[in-house]
Amino acid sequence: MAKYITQRLIVMFFILLGVLTITFVLSRALPGSPVEMMLGNHPTVEQIAVAREKLGLDKPLPIQYFNYIGDLLRGDFGTSLRTGRPVVEEVVRRVGATFELTFLAMFWVVVLGVPIGVISAARQNSVVDNVARAGSIAGTAFPVFILAMGLQLLFYGKLNWLPLQGRIDASILLDSPFERVTGFYLIDTLLAGNFVALWSAIKHLTLPVLTLVIVTLATVTRITRNMMVEVLSEEYIRTAVSYGVPKWRIHYAYALKATMIPLLTVVGLTFGYLLGGAVVVEFVFDWPGLGGFVVFSIAQNDFPAVMGATLVLATTYLSINLIVDLLYHLVDPRLRVQ
Repeated sequence: MAKYITQRLIVMFFILLGVLTITFVLSRALPGSPVEMMLGNHPTVEQIAVAREKLGLDKPLPIQYFNYIGDLLRGDFGTSLRTGRPVVEEVVRRVGATFELTFLAMFWVVVLGVPIGVISAARQNSVVDNVARAGSIAGTAFPVFILAMGLQLLFYGKLNWLPLQGRIDASILLDSPFERVTGFYLIDTLLAGNFVALWSAIKHLTLPVLTLVIVTLATVTRITRNMMVEVLSEEYIRTAVSYGVPKWRIHYAYALKATMIPLLTVVGLTFGYLLGGAVVVEFVFDWPGLGGFVVFSIAQNDFPAVMGATLVLATTYLSINLIVDLLYHLVDPRLRVQ
């Protein structure tokens, strides 16, 4: 197992290096100059030259790349050209918001999607199955952007049940502030015993999480159903039915267990999709996470910020996939033997 983990970590390193290289080249290929955006309107030629030299942009592209990698290996992510603060500080301020949104959505996708898929497979061609299949098609058909705005229009514009944007009421941060320990507001407000802030955080999380769950739940539900249908047609399942084994045991102890490995793969891929979808959701809901930070950084050619945020997101996705691969060994005894 230790050898396998070491091999995977080595592969992860080279994948991250490839991601950084591609991001570096693409960020430099964007139109516009970060120096001119940083200096404002009508900078002089001398000001541009001084700024380019200070930022190292006057050097050839390969030299810039190797200088950046060298700084990165020393733990220096650079300074944001847009805010003037270290990229590490900018990322740390926002990464908790993105992870809270993504992990919570992933939790509900698994908790809801897997049981719905199992029930749908157990009752093939029933009303429940048809509704689940129709919902899966509808869920994948909705663009994230349109769905997010539709939920805003309904729950804020029409019903006025939930807040439109943001992560928590601004008045709460002034009247009853709490210490931000983990960056996850649900956890931090619980640790502080601040239930007013907790309720506000829950309300602000509801629409962004609901958006991500709707567009992702369909995939997990459909794949779970299809795999369960295939397993339920196996000979050993029919034998168990003939022996009078309870249906709940057949569905959850036998069939679902047999689908765990491909299902884990789907969950890992779904997490990557949620990270990508979070960028759009954060933009629509003005969520102060990495997604909006990346969008604005790209728009203003903030190279260091784009590189730093991309590195964090890529590392997170690869780490989740490593965890999924390790779970394979817990689920499948054959892999443990190998």
